[in-house]
Amino acid sequence: MLIFLDLETTGLESSDKICSIAVICKDENQTLFEYELVNDGKKISPKASSINHITNDMIKDKRPFKESKIFAILEKYNDKNTILVTHNVKFDLKMLSSSGLQWHGKFIDILRCTKHLIPECETFSLQFLRYELKLYKKESNEAWNSFGLKEVIAHSAVGDVVVLKLLYEYLLELSTKERLLELSLQNVLIEKFEFGKYSGRYIEEISMYDRGYLEWMQKNITDMDDDLIYTINRYLKK
Repeated sequence: MLIFLDLETTGLESSDKICSIAVICKDENQTLFEYELVNDGKKISPKASSINHITNDMIKDKRPFKESKIFAILEKYNDKNTILVTHNVKFDLKMLSSSGLQWHGKFIDILRCTKHLIPECETFSLQFLRYELKLYKKESNEAWNSFGLKEVIAHSAVGDVVVLKLLYEYLLELSTKERLLELSLQNVLIEKFEFGKYSGRYIEEISMYDRGYLEWMQKNITDMDDDLIYTINRYLKK
């Protein structure tokens, strides 16, 4: 069983919770699509609403995630025979855990796999890849024919999970499912900075001409992802 998952949250603080979630479950015999708004007792921040367009009024009467249909689905298939496919698995597993679900199955991190397989991309957000890889050309047919969705809306779990599935299928043209499972566990040596004063510049180049910048990042930026930490540490050891 493959379960494609995308979720939206009430914000990005450690205390924030899931407010919407979508899954596409696929095996040899069936494809199941589910989407829900949920309420785990945390108010949605205005900043979060400005991105995901979900308001507190929309979730005020919704049930907690643990009482949702999607929670029941995830619990049912929460074993070694199921592969969870997400874009940034570390974040998604953290959010699932904070709402009472510890994942015991396998996982494919599409974010990390894309960094491994298509390192030349300028950035690796799902929306950037949606257009860079021209997935948008397929999304309308996929959304309507497979799930009865009239449109794919960016930064909504219901739309992003469709793009996630298309991105997975794109990567399968470059690799195999087994290799994607392996790559999801391997750190990526990132080629370019995606932010900051050296955005778009090669990290190896900056390590030679402004080593102090990497040292400053290492000491002062507390929310770097694992692959950027790994990359900076590698270049500082040279």
